[in-house]
Amino acid sequence: MDALDAFLQLQHAAGNAAWLRQAIDTAGGPLALARHLMGGTAADWQAAGAPAALRAAALGAGARQAAALARAWQAGGPERHLIPWGDAAYPGLLREAPSPPSLLYVEGQAERLWWPQIAVVGSRAPSPAGRERAQRWARAFAEAGFVVTSGLANGIDAAAHTACLGAPGSIAVIGTGPDLAYPAAHRPLQAEVAREGCVVSEHPPGTRARAAHFPSRNRIIAGLSLATVVVEAALRSGSLITARLAAEAGREVFALPGAPENPKARGCHRLIREGATLADDPAQVVEALAGAACQLAPALAARLEAGDGRSPPPAALPAAQAPAGSALVSAEAGRVLAALDGAGASLEVLAARAGLTPAALAPILLDMELEGRLTQQHGVYLPCGSAPPTRAGSQRRR
Repeated sequence: MDALDAFLQLQHAAGNAAWLRQAIDTAGGPLALARHLMGGTAADWQAAGAPAALRAAALGAGARQAAALARAWQAGGPERHLIPWGDAAYPGLLREAPSPPSLLYVEGQAERLWWPQIAVVGSRAPSPAGRERAQRWARAFAEAGFVVTSGLANGIDAAAHTACLGAPGSIAVIGTGPDLAYPAAHRPLQAEVAREGCVVSEHPPGTRARAAHFPSRNRIIAGLSLATVVVEAALRSGSLITARLAAEAGREVFALPGAPENPKARGCHRLIREGATLADDPAQVVEALAGAACQLAPALAARLEAGDGRSPPPAALPAAQAPAGSALVSAEAGRVLAALDGAGASLEVLAARAGLTPAALAPILLDMELEGRLTQQHGVYLPCGSAPPTRAGSQRRR
């Protein structure tokens, strides 16, 4: 048994127990803890805070089979990742949320989990106007440099994911194992999201959808995101659970108002009465999150460097030289501006001109856009002043 197999058996038996996360932190990492406990005595398990019956379960046939299934799923493709609590790749914002998962199954570009995210959620049976609004707002967030996160459900979720196909993609948090799709009709969409962004689950392969999985899934959506935007929701919508969990995690909650006679807007109205921020333009959300997104830039740059050893992360100037409101001003920003021309350039073209990899360039562009030094229109980056800025860019520079 190698250390990862040992951890998978341990995690299968323990689930998301708080003692497991605490023990991982104390031991110095998930694999170190697994090596210690799986070859240890009953006294070692007791000292780690494990329930008395857990050792037998972790060493049993069921746990061994679960570990084998997880490893087989991981081996099925180069973009499949197992990210345990305590691993350097575990997303920092989710780590700060209440009751985070002890293991993530991720298919796709796992570094997307470190990008600044906005959750877009809402009704499974929205009005036509609600569906169109979800697509328009999600697209606006993506064009502003945010990754859109949702739950791949029918309705608002699917509309948001569909609007973000193509760079930078979106993140889907699902309530089944990573090898299944729910609803089944969304399997093609799930595959596209995994190809352009990533799909995340806390459930092992083979786990089918259950009612209790979806509120649990919602806490991950809320925990990954800087803010949750509720587009359209009835009074009993699961989106209200996501909004509540986001607020409990200390994240922003925005709700879109609707017509008073529209029953699918009443959940949003309730959220606004209870303290959520009313938003009637995506630029308002982007502007409100600009500072928080900049604070994530150094961590994102470090993760991109860890995933791409060919180039270093953007270098930060000393804090005294940095403009107010910016947590990262890269030394390469001048090269990027010099590489732009009046006609603009895509990410790939700009990376080639500036002599950077797309992975190293992405956080620089995000920071420059949030500062109002450039704007993005339909995937083309332009220096501010060379073309009419987007509404979001105009609002940010006031």
